[in-house]
Amino acid sequence: AAHCSLQAKRLLLDPKFEGYKLSLEPLACYQLELDAAVAEVKLRDDQYTLDHMRAFGMYNYLHLDSWYQDNVYYVDQFGRIMNLSVTLDTALQKPREVFRLPTDLTAYDNRLCASIHFSSSTWVTLSDGTGRLYLIKSGKRGNSTSEKWEIVFNEELGSPFTIAHSVSFVKSDTHSVAVLLLRVEKDELDTKGSGFHITLEWVTIAEISKEGDHRYEILKRRVLQGKSVPHYAAIEPSGDGLMIVSYKPFKFMQGEDNKSEENDDAEATKEKKVADPLYYWQQTEDDVTITVHIPEDITKDDVKVRFSPDNICVILKDQPPLMEGKLYSSVDHESCTWIIRENKRCCIWGLVFLLIANLGFSVYIVVFLFQNPNPEKENPPCNAQELEECDAFLEDGASLCRFDGDTLKVTHVINLGSNQYLFSVVVDPKEMPCFCLRHDVDALLWQPHSDQPENMWEHIATFNALGYVQASKQDKKFMVCAPDYSYAALCECIRRVFIYRQPTPLATVLYNRKEGRQVGQVAKQLVTTLEANDPILGFQATSERLFVLTTKTLFLIKVNSGN
Repeated sequence: AAHCSLQAKRLLLDPKFEGYKLSLEPLACYQLELDAAVAEVKLRDDQYTLDHMRAFGMYNYLHLDSWYQDNVYYVDQFGRIMNLSVTLDTALQKPREVFRLPTDLTAYDNRLCASIHFSSSTWVTLSDGTGRLYLIKSGKRGNSTSEKWEIVFNEELGSPFTIAHSVSFVKSDTHSVAVLLLRVEKDELDTKGSGFHITLEWVTIAEISKEGDHRYEILKRRVLQGKSVPHYAAIEPSGDGLMIVSYKPFKFMQGEDNKSEENDDAEATKEKKVADPLYYWQQTEDDVTITVHIPEDITKDDVKVRFSPDNICVILKDQPPLMEGKLYSSVDHESCTWIIRENKRCCIWGLVFLLIANLGFSVYIVVFLFQNPNPEKENPPCNAQELEECDAFLEDGASLCRFDGDTLKVTHVINLGSNQYLFSVVVDPKEMPCFCLRHDVDALLWQPHSDQPENMWEHIATFNALGYVQASKQDKKFMVCAPDYSYAALCECIRRVFIYRQPTPLATVLYNRKEGRQVGQVAKQLVTTLEANDPILGFQATSERLFVLTTKTLFLIKVNSGN
């Protein structure tokens, strides 16, 4: 796989950004009482892991149809797909029923929430939460005269799932729909972890013509498995590949035909392990890190590491030294330390702080040698500036992988490091969804281009300081942004919505009181409190409006005017 990196555009960064100014500007807020409550499915007692919470407990029950402006859908407790299409805020109509699930949802105890994804301007994929997938031809949506949902395919596909993504495409004059199904399944072999694993099933449904009969059938079913719920998973518009952002890696589960190839890979890996070097090392201006592989049955009590100003020695049990030698230059031996990483638990020691993260490495020792810039002085170098609490991000091992649909292998990898995943948004429905990452204090929006190998991930927008701001919102539930990047928004679990506008020029003259200079533009923060005590279940943004769904009410917040 090609190891790549994300290249931020300097012109989209603002190093002189001064922060958000709280604005008391009133925002028009409209609300619609629902005829029936949203079909919320609460977590069961056996769905107790963090992965269950991320996949199903934090599910967004409001679905935005990006193919049509200001068009949202939700599923109510009677299994009805309800639609609200907005043209004029002051003349809102009640949500209307466009489809009713054939399944009696109340008859299933172990079901998940129903999920919808809009594959194209006329095709929809739908799951009832019981394990059945529907492919629906909808016609032009958002218009009661042309919108008619018709089932062209439905099939039971095993255990319950939610739809993560879907695309509609035509290849070799054949129409196909590729769907990505997400499951959290019990893993009987996992005795040391959570006891569950995550599967992403990539299903391709194609139109088949037999003796003049046209119908849709499953063409391919491929399964990826991992140990953490993906932050982002999307199929390329052409159906040729798949991109996943996840904390722990995913891999395709090989079928019987590919076992010989898998065995060959295992043998190659085994041969490679034999040739692995005794240790690895890396160095910065302040420290040197040495990594030494050891047998898996070794414990901390079996290891002895001795430091001196110009020597290091590593001994396992009563064996001869595993590594011993003179260092190139003097180190501050009193500040040197070492740890063992095992059982997929990694403890990383720095100068002033400790991070613990599940990185899933094999067993090895990590030794940190802090260089002494002046050996004649006794005091070691020290960094007194501690990290703030909102800067702590445990999942600093996340990666972005691109999988090829034919070879089922990873073709591109990006190590995201501490670039925390924030949210995804559809800017252009014909392209893959964008994903937003934290870069330092900012939030950068990235657009994948599967058809541009030299520019596969493009930096298209920046939300200044949003990475820092959102980290302080401990009760946040959903984050979104407008497709035209004019604002970003986040909501808490109940009632409160925060809106962060992009900097705009001022109509009047304003001066900075501390520095006395004139301020040319200001970025505003707005806060809205909803008149409801029910939990927020859905949150979506368009260029003009925010849609907020609670159990019994749908709110519309007018953020931008039409012009």
